[in-house]
Amino acid sequence: MTATKRPAPAGPGGRPSPDPEPIRVSFRRYAGVRTRVLEVGDPAPEPEAPRRSLRRRAAAPHVRPSAPRLVLLHGYCDSADTWRPALEQLAAAGIPAVAVDLPGFGDAQPLRPGPMLPQLDAFTTAVVREQAVLGSVVLAGNSLGGTMSLRAAQNDKLPISGVVSIAAPGFVDSWLIRTVARYPLPLRLYSSLPVPVPGFLVRKVAEQVVPRLLYADSGAADATQVQRFTALFPDYRATKSRLEQARQLVAELADAYRLDSVKLPLLVVACGKDKLVTAASGRQLHTLVPHSRLLVREDWGHCPQLDDPVEIAELLGYFAASAVRTTQAKRAVATAAEAVGEDTAAG
Repeated sequence: MTATKRPAPAGPGGRPSPDPEPIRVSFRRYAGVRTRVLEVGDPAPEPEAPRRSLRRRAAAPHVRPSAPRLVLLHGYCDSADTWRPALEQLAAAGIPAVAVDLPGFGDAQPLRPGPMLPQLDAFTTAVVREQAVLGSVVLAGNSLGGTMSLRAAQNDKLPISGVVSIAAPGFVDSWLIRTVARYPLPLRLYSSLPVPVPGFLVRKVAEQVVPRLLYADSGAADATQVQRFTALFPDYRATKSRLEQARQLVAELADAYRLDSVKLPLLVVACGKDKLVTAASGRQLHTLVPHSRLLVREDWGHCPQLDDPVEIAELLGYFAASAVRTTQAKRAVATAAEAVGEDTAAG
């Protein structure tokens, strides 16, 4: 994994600003994919330069930090920028967190041909392992990011203390996602048009549709956030490509989960005004993972980190602290039981 960090913004006179932006931006490589990372909180400490000495010193044992550290994953056709408002709140609260562009989205390199979820699994695993060196990782994801968080929780080899799944698809989806899966005649006709739809018309439609899909109240949509999404559909060809990719993803979701393997603390967030993944989907996920906690917010849409970043940041902070305590306590009990068993066997 390599990282290239941007310099701190300059203030008047070209000197570094005494109050840099709370969100640091860097480019790193995970599982062979170069991507952009947004980060808040204390950066990783720089390793000290080795000192020459004639005397040998006992190496100090490495103690892994145990404070919560959030890893935030975005949804389909989104990017790490969806978490910017929440990251600002987390920075103010002193909670370290990172958000990454998933492969194929934002500034990340594209996905390779073939199944999508295994590639995203490898990427998520690499991010988690890096961040686990710096603290106790709590993984939170929205939409497709919620799916990847759940799939990571299925892997008991990963150093994760808890998971937050927000509007993860694949349980009780809306008519829109079901329509994409069925690929009805209107979508087939659109994909096979002999004369492409003009780019300006595609963008106009996207500008009207995107706020209604993402926000609880389209009238309160942030223009900058909407522009990020509409930029993904600049013309007919790009829209057709995204539609085909979405069909593949929906098909893969049919066999995406092994929820009986999820033993970690899990918070399921369901949103009453979600037009893509219904609140019933979150309720079903909660039923399938009985030890999970369920939060239903009737006033949130598909991307609550955009609807209410203050509340989302507070929710993530509280759950992360609770999940880390719970997981550490369970691990301590398991370690003690194992030690007793070894003593008994030795005696």
